[in-house]
Amino acid sequence: MKFAFCALPLLFATACQSKNELKGSWELVAAQKIEAGKTTSDDLSGRKMIKILNDTHFSFLNHDLNAGKDSATAFFAGGGGTYTLKGDQYTEQVDYCSYRPYEGKSFQFTIAFHQDTLIQTGKEEIKELGINHTIVEKYVRVK
Repeated sequence: MKFAFCALPLLFATACQSKNELKGSWELVAAQKIEAGKTTSDDLSGRKMIKILNDTHFSFLNHDLNAGKDSATAFFAGGGGTYTLKGDQYTEQVDYCSYRPYEGKSFQFTIAFHQDTLIQTGKEEIKELGINHTIVEKYVRVK
């Protein structure tokens, strides 16, 4: 009984720590998509993406590194909304997105922390758009 009493605060502290660990700014350093059993890696060499999280909301900004001057690589995407975190289950509710069909959608991910690295894995499925794949994104904390 004594062990259970002592372990309960430790479990609570761990759950709270995850929320605190999630808060901040994160830069995407690797991204993979798994679709129909095939894994592909995104080429991030010509772009930069940052995700920012506070207690209740997330946002992301993603753009090319040529300041939009090269029409072949010009790119910008941004969005955000609210999120919930229960243990390692992180769910985003997209309220704003430069690609408007994502608005109003929820996406659930499993997250893991390894020092200053956040790994987010989950399924993106939007039947009306024909989207049905799993993504694995690796972020490092911006210092």
